[in-house]
Amino acid sequence: MIDGKRNCQRSAGMSSYRGDQVALSFHESCLRLSDVELLKGPFWLNDQIISFYFEYLEKQIYKDEDDILFVSPEVTQCIRMVSEAEVGIFLDPLRAKQRAFIFFALNDNQIADRAGGSHWSLLVFSRPERAFYHFDSSHHSNSDICRQFVGVLKRALDCPEAQLRTGDCLQQSNGYDCGVHVLCTVDKVIQQVRKSGRIEGVKSARYDVIRGKREEILNMIIELGGRIN
Repeated sequence: MIDGKRNCQRSAGMSSYRGDQVALSFHESCLRLSDVELLKGPFWLNDQIISFYFEYLEKQIYKDEDDILFVSPEVTQCIRMVSEAEVGIFLDPLRAKQRAFIFFALNDNQIADRAGGSHWSLLVFSRPERAFYHFDSSHHSNSDICRQFVGVLKRALDCPEAQLRTGDCLQQSNGYDCGVHVLCTVDKVIQQVRKSGRIEGVKSARYDVIRGKREEILNMIIELGGRIN
């Protein structure tokens, strides 16, 4: 992930929670108590939670796997909003053209300088397969945004012939767990990649995994020395 691109805005209605004290500082991620409250549900996960999880995977779990890249939601949003000539400003420092698998959390927010949106989906680039895989837990809600984004990425990643494929994705049973689905799908895709070197054939997450993910992340925050209340 790229340094110095964190958006400090918080979800509406949560920013005054106990003065919004810092719950955990982890590398470039800063979680506040208001962010932690979102994990206790039923709430929509914000950029900060997803960025933290991506950074945790990058710094803790897959720190020795240089072929995998996690792009934070903030940087993904910037790439979506800038001109094609400026995309390299964000991807070149990440050595994106040398990575085999790149993970993007896509948001339907159309406002460049403001956190927001109402739906998350996952886009993963597989250089070995020359393909992008889109995983959407809400009936292709982000399809148009995804197609536009892939059009930009094909040129930026020097893979103009890459296909866009629809990944097998469990459909959410409520209106707020799209972010949780994204994180669980990331786990499934990485497991498949480490097993076969390809994304093709990856199976969707199970509902019991989705239901337990929030508590898993809360425990992760505690184990890293953070606070959740």
